[in-house]
Amino acid sequence: MKNSRLAAVLACILGLFASTHAVAGNLVVGGKNFTEQLILSSMTAQYLSANGYSVDLKNGLGTTIMRQAQESGQLDIVWDYTGTALIVYNKVDEKLDREQSYQRVKELDAARNLVWLAPSALNNTYALAVPQKRADEEGLNSIEDLANKINLDHQQNRQDLIGVDFEFASRPDGLEPLQKLYGFAFERSEVKQMDPGLVYTALHNDQLNVGLTYASDGRVRGFNLKLLEDNKGFFPFYSATPVVRKEILDANPQLADQLNALSAKIDTARMAEMNKKVDIDQLPVEQVAADFLRNEGLLPDMK
Repeated sequence: MKNSRLAAVLACILGLFASTHAVAGNLVVGGKNFTEQLILSSMTAQYLSANGYSVDLKNGLGTTIMRQAQESGQLDIVWDYTGTALIVYNKVDEKLDREQSYQRVKELDAARNLVWLAPSALNNTYALAVPQKRADEEGLNSIEDLANKINLDHQQNRQDLIGVDFEFASRPDGLEPLQKLYGFAFERSEVKQMDPGLVYTALHNDQLNVGLTYASDGRVRGFNLKLLEDNKGFFPFYSATPVVRKEILDANPQLADQLNALSAKIDTARMAEMNKKVDIDQLPVEQVAADFLRNEGLLPDMK
C-alpha cells in the first residue's frame, strides 16, 4: 500500500514536471554573422530559456554554413529570409510577391522536414545606399539614376567605388545580375569586398560612392545615408521567419505558438531601432535583445 501511494506521488510530480518543461533535450538556436541575426538569435535563445527550455546558441555563421547545419540536424531553430531561401537554397528566379515567396519556401522546405512558421513583418531586403549629401548634389533617387551616373563617369574616365559584402559579390541574386538588369558595370578595381559593417563606415567617411546595405539597418539613419529606390524590382522580399526542424516541433508541442508570438512582435522599424542601438549606440547585443523582450512582455517574469 505504501509503495503504491509513493508511486502515485512520484507519477504526479513527474507529470507536473513534464507539463511545465516539455522539452526534448537541448534546443540549438543558430544565427548568421551580422548584427540583425546576432540580435534575433540572442533574443530567441533568451526567450526560449525564459520559457523553460534548455538552449544552446551558435551564431556568427555564414548563410550557407547555417543552412547546411540546420539541414544536417546540427541546428534546430534559425531565423531565415524568404528571398535567401528562394534564390540561394532553391535557385528560384521567379518574381514573387511577399505571400507567394513565403508559401513557396514553406512548401519546398517541407520536403526537407524544415517548417517555416509565421513570418514577421520584417523585410530586410538589400538596398543600395549613398551619402545623403551626394544624393542631393547628383540627383540620385533610384538605382537607375545611379546606373546613368556610373555610365557617364566611366565615359569620362572617373571611378565609382562600391562596397559589398563577400557573399553578395558572387551569390546568384547579387552584384552581377543587378548590374545586368540596370545596364551598368563596375570595373573589378571599383568593387571593394568588405565586412558588411565596414560598408556603412566607409560611406559615412566618403571612402565609397555607393554601398550595399540592408533596409532594416539602423546605420542608414544614423550615418545620414539615402536608400536608392529599386525602381526595376530587382531585390526580392526578405521576410524574416523562424525556421524549425519538424522533429523538434513534434517533440515540443508549444514551441510553434511560442515562436509565432515572438515573430508577431518584430517588424522592420523595430528591428532597425535595435540594430541602431548595437551599431551606433554600441550597446551589447544581449542587452538590446533582452530589453526588447522585456518591453514586449515576452519574458514570463515581466508580464
